[in-house]
Amino acid sequence: MNPIPHYDLEAMRNVDIRTVDSASLSEISDIDIKPDLPFIQKALDYLRQTKNAYCFRCGDVTIKISHSKKATSINDCMEGFFQTI
Repeated sequence: MNPIPHYDLEAMRNVDIRTVDSASLSEISDIDIKPDLPFIQKALDYLRQTKNAYCFRCGDVTIKISHSKKATSINDCMEGFFQTI
């Protein structure tokens, strides 16, 4: 079994979306994850294919993803979102 490569996730997480060079980020449509793979393999494939696990491009738009440290369901998140608009 191949060892899991080291990824500096903290450095990736701390990238400032306002100053990041979007040309240095992966285009999301170029990332190909096979749906039949086990979760850990999907995660590793994603990390291998992206330059930053938290930031990517979607066309001309730079996107940064994040997560909450508290357990919140997607339903609760969507409800909170719709209450703000």
